[in-house]
Amino acid sequence: MFTPGMHFEDVIQEGLLVMRKSRYSDIPNGLDSPLNHAVAKRDADTLQMVRNAIEHKQTLLAYQGIMVAHEPGRVGFYEGLIRILDETGRIIPAKDFINQVEKTKTGREIDRLALRMGMQTLHENPAIRVSVNMSARSIGYRPWMQTLNNWLSKDETLAERLILEITESSAMDQPEITKDFMKHVSSHGVCFALDDFGAGYTSLSYLKDFYFDILKIDSRFCHGIAEDADNQALVQVMISIARHFDMLTVAEGVERKEDVETLVALGADCLQGFYFDAPTTRPHWAFGEQRRSKRKTTAA
Repeated sequence: MFTPGMHFEDVIQEGLLVMRKSRYSDIPNGLDSPLNHAVAKRDADTLQMVRNAIEHKQTLLAYQGIMVAHEPGRVGFYEGLIRILDETGRIIPAKDFINQVEKTKTGREIDRLALRMGMQTLHENPAIRVSVNMSARSIGYRPWMQTLNNWLSKDETLAERLILEITESSAMDQPEITKDFMKHVSSHGVCFALDDFGAGYTSLSYLKDFYFDILKIDSRFCHGIAEDADNQALVQVMISIARHFDMLTVAEGVERKEDVETLVALGADCLQGFYFDAPTTRPHWAFGEQRRSKRKTTAA
């Protein structure tokens, strides 16, 4: 507002301030920029989309084979990757929503559903092993624990064929709780995989205290490794660490023949990626078919 004695520059600044306040008047308190407002709205929309999918039972697993490095065509186990369907029926991969739900109750429910579907698959297909992703935060979620215990009681063969994948970041958020849980469940035969190793800030001292059986090397170190001497050195160290602690290694994100050859030469035990297999919501066992080394899949 103009008042007598104001300089011209002050009048301009006052006008700009009024315009800015009017333009952003619909932005909630605490979101001090349009970017923050847009991010918050996107996260809220994503969370609601996931809640709707859970409510309407629009969740499923897509399975991707983890290949034995020295035996081309042989699947060591399958990873069950959570997917949801949006209101149009489009398949949404976890990378598009997991960060928004990770620390919420919705995230815990997603973990429970993934576990239930994975256990059902193991129960119906006694010849395969399946890994299911979980957050360490789900350890304290009673419905998740009830699902695990109920299935292990129902079918005693499930434990030795179940692999629980815990992300590096969530395991390190709650190390003591995670360690106690792993000690108890591994005594029943369940295996554990440390997912995305190298992506976070793991204290290497934790590796000797936890009960991990498998070390999954993050894809950022494996993709293009054939031409990257630094990543070759880092992966070699990771494989050496895994062997010291009697863990198998899985190289993630493998998409090229050259990278396959390099990772095999470095000593990786298993390989995972689109070079071998795309995640599919229609796995071969669902139709009673025999797996072919290069089968057509429904990408998910």
